[in-house]
Amino acid sequence: MADLKFAANESAANGDGLMPSKNMLPKGKRRQSVKKEYREQRTLAQEREAAARAREIDDPRSQNRDLGHPESELIETVDFMEHEPTLEERIATNDWFTTKGASGSKVAEETYDEPRYANPYAHLKEPVRAEIDVLEDLEPEDGVRSFTAQAAAAGMRIDAYLAKALPEVSRARVQLLIENGQATVDGKPAKSKLKLKGGELVEIEGEPTPAPLHAVAEDIPLSVVYEDDDLAVIDKAAGMMVHAGSGSGEHNRGTLVNALLHRFGAALSSGGGTDERYEMRDAENAPRPGIVHRLDKQTSGLIVVAKNDVTHRKLSEMFAGRQVQKTYVALVHGWMAEDEGTIALPISRDAVRRIRMTTRRAGGRSAVSHWMVLERIDGAWGKFTLVEVRIETGRTHQIRVHMQAKGHPVVGDTLYGAPHAIKQEPRALKRAGLKSVEQEELALARNFLHAERLELTHPRTGKALQLQAELPAELAALLERVRAQN
Repeated sequence: MADLKFAANESAANGDGLMPSKNMLPKGKRRQSVKKEYREQRTLAQEREAAARAREIDDPRSQNRDLGHPESELIETVDFMEHEPTLEERIATNDWFTTKGASGSKVAEETYDEPRYANPYAHLKEPVRAEIDVLEDLEPEDGVRSFTAQAAAAGMRIDAYLAKALPEVSRARVQLLIENGQATVDGKPAKSKLKLKGGELVEIEGEPTPAPLHAVAEDIPLSVVYEDDDLAVIDKAAGMMVHAGSGSGEHNRGTLVNALLHRFGAALSSGGGTDERYEMRDAENAPRPGIVHRLDKQTSGLIVVAKNDVTHRKLSEMFAGRQVQKTYVALVHGWMAEDEGTIALPISRDAVRRIRMTTRRAGGRSAVSHWMVLERIDGAWGKFTLVEVRIETGRTHQIRVHMQAKGHPVVGDTLYGAPHAIKQEPRALKRAGLKSVEQEELALARNFLHAERLELTHPRTGKALQLQAELPAELAALLERVRAQN
């Protein structure tokens, strides 16, 4: 190795640039490594190269020595430092290079060229859209609401834009407006598939008007809890819609209205107040005959029905004035931390999933729910809380949304985060000697939410009415099942 070092040093001294190599060793020693000597000589070569560059640069101190200022002895070293380009600069100048290889040796400069062919799918990439602002407090002038489409609406269909800009109007109702010729863009009737460019004048005339309802009487069993000449109180079963939608399809069958028309016939209110869509004010042609308030399809319990328009109007005023007490029973997932409390979170329609409501959007309608723990359950199926909820307001999905906001969704309410099936706890499986593949599952085809009590003053007689509906059999059976320890 001494011979190798001597040869390398001599070569370096002569400046011929030769680096240590196995070829410099005698033939019998060429299996030995020369990495150490190579690195030493490379370092010396780099130091000599740096010294040579420094000598080529003029010394700036010689330019200012005769100025007589103390600052003349200072050197701005930043002027002599090599600028390391940033990633953005390299991209802009297409300057990609490597100065050292994996082993530390110098390699040739490498540059990056633009691809020969453009990406054929680049135009399909969805651009990031700005959020659509909600149009609030749009006061109609002569029955027409006018506004300018936002720049963020560029490329959107007119029905999709209006559904986002007008959150209180569903996309189906928006399409109804367009089909009826009630929506125009720059003075021309709009079509649902029209794509906006942003900046167009949009005008909406009137409100979205659904087609007349075509409810027919059906012989559907009803559980009547109370009835007199003015009103009736029904214990509605889960799975039954309160009233029909627009049109005359199959979804207009099997509703509470269909059953009421068969049970009471013409002895029902006309649905509350006047409605320009209906010339006849008899029950069969009313939009929602007898219906004063509603319950969700998968919620069971007490609902009031008015038998005449006077009672309907008075009951509506009582509900609006919060003079009717509605108390529900619900089973929720997990343990509620407190024994009782009040949830006062405004509720509005979800901007993305229109069938859902949410408490996370600004500008919602006020909603107040008072709850109290009846029982905390910790069994083989996990932890649950049986709660009693009294609502002051009657917003859509109010209890379900409020419970979900607390982190305790109603059992069976998959729309608001409840699991589709309840599985046994691992500890229960261990006690029973079962494997995870052998565990049972509990499923509920409805929400564990029941309108149990209704308290009001009779609108005509002034008599206090306190009505109650027992827990349905399927809910009572599930409750007993989750209480079990195995």
